[in-house]
Amino acid sequence: MAIKYTKDHEWVQTEGDAPVVVGITVHAQDALGDVVFVDLPEVGKTFAQGEVAGVVESVKAAADVFMPISGEIVEVNEALRADPSLANSAPQDAGWFFKVKPDDATQIDALLDATDYEKFTAES
Repeated sequence: MAIKYTKDHEWVQTEGDAPVVVGITVHAQDALGDVVFVDLPEVGKTFAQGEVAGVVESVKAAADVFMPISGEIVEVNEALRADPSLANSAPQDAGWFFKVKPDDATQIDALLDATDYEKFTAES
C-alpha cells in the first residue's frame, strides 16, 4: 500500500490493482475546520486530472476537491455523506471521499510522497 499527495491537499492510496482511494489530507481538514457537508461525484463519471470532482464545506469555508489522477469514479463513501465530520476525525481512514479506476496509473508516480508533501505544506 502506497500513499501519495497532491499540492491541492488530496491523498491517494494505491494497493495493487484495486481502485485508488482518494481523500483530503490532515492539513486540509485542519485548515477547513469542522466539515459540515460533502458533495461527492457520481459513480460512473470520469474526470481528467485536476478537474473538480467534489466539494467540501466547513463552518469556515468551502473548498473544491480536485481529481488527483484521471479516471472513473467507481465508489463514493456514503458514510462520509451521512456523517461529514469523518473528514475531520479520520481524514485518511474512514473519511475517504471516493475510489477511482485510473486511466493512467503512471500519473500517481508524479504525485508527492509524504516527505515532499510535508516540505510543501511547511513552505506554504
